[in-house]
Amino acid sequence: MILEFGYGEGIQKVEVPDENVIDILKPNKVEYDRIDEEEVKRALENPIGSKRLKDIVKPNEKIVVITSDITRPMPTYKVMPLLLDELYDAGVNAKDITLVFALGSHRKHTREEMIKLAGERAANEIKMIDSDMSDCVRMGVTKRGTPVDIFMPVAEADRRICLGNIEYHYFAGYSGGSKAIMPGVSTREAIRKNHSLMVEEGSHAGNLDTNPVREDIEEAASLCPIDFILNVVLDEKKTIIKAVSGHPVLAHREGAKFLDKLYLKEIKERADIVLVSQGGKPKDINLYQTQKALDNAKHAVKKGGTVILIGECTEGLGEKVFEEWMTKSKSPDEMIERIRKDFQLGGHKAAAISLVLRDADIYLVSAMDEAFVKSMFLKPFKSAQEAFDTAFKKHGANAKVIAMPYGGSTLPKEIN
Repeated sequence: MILEFGYGEGIQKVEVPDENVIDILKPNKVEYDRIDEEEVKRALENPIGSKRLKDIVKPNEKIVVITSDITRPMPTYKVMPLLLDELYDAGVNAKDITLVFALGSHRKHTREEMIKLAGERAANEIKMIDSDMSDCVRMGVTKRGTPVDIFMPVAEADRRICLGNIEYHYFAGYSGGSKAIMPGVSTREAIRKNHSLMVEEGSHAGNLDTNPVREDIEEAASLCPIDFILNVVLDEKKTIIKAVSGHPVLAHREGAKFLDKLYLKEIKERADIVLVSQGGKPKDINLYQTQKALDNAKHAVKKGGTVILIGECTEGLGEKVFEEWMTKSKSPDEMIERIRKDFQLGGHKAAAISLVLRDADIYLVSAMDEAFVKSMFLKPFKSAQEAFDTAFKKHGANAKVIAMPYGGSTLPKEIN
């Protein structure tokens, strides 16, 4: 059979013998009767574990709405008109509302990018700003020692409303919920401390209730209380097919349950060869982003197997610290030990790749220079077919194959 994988703005095709393919992990079929704005409206009218937003906020209160930055697929522009209507119905004045883009450690936006993200109506009616790590106030410290240093306008607000999309996160379990606060509007030191918990047991995709990273995030948000969340689940075409609103934990958990129905893929056994892609541009613009698909694929590959990671990576590695760790380390094991002793943002992605390399080979199909790829302990290929043929020869004619064309979204779970 011919398998297709998104690669930049195009596709990579791979011919694989039918009898060797044991699974193709695509989103599950789920039932839903509303999409996009209609579904958001339904969620706002039916909050989980909370009053309606218009019954929480009051006139003359200073309100911040925190949303995702340009690196995330959250369709803020679809959500904001309905959210603004809800706030105005409560008597809130537009001058008292500020939309904050949660940058975490990412770059600032241009005004044009803000308008594209939030939509024309929000841009015309309310103030829009980026979070700023240099303008924060301490609101407490978690029991794990994470400083809850929060962007001043968020810390000083009377009401905090958090937006986000829910998808799998390789060490926080899922995105969304309280992540808008930590790491969204926090300092680099706070993010570093929280993310250092990624090496602890339980810090992996699909786990919430016993996940040290998520527990720390939600404790931080209890010290900087969230009044209301509005989170969405997107299908592979970026359509909103589920929205949840209300309590920052209870509503988030309902959204995570729906995500599992859509993207959690039960597998009967692991494969010798896993072909995986992020699905193309913009998710495979660099290795820093493409790594997300690799981290899900590790749950589908046998020990000693091969992951064929398909991502164009036209912008190379995508982050300076990540590049330094990947290219200057003597071995994958050195990166793992280094992250335990000296956690650094960017280095955490290098350590995550190294954890996969302990158990499997990684063949990288990309536009990057082959010698450069080899320097990172990965095997370079220019085509997915060539990579597969090499892996098939290595593992033999009876090699079992799993394909993950939407690797950043689909999470394999082996049935014991």
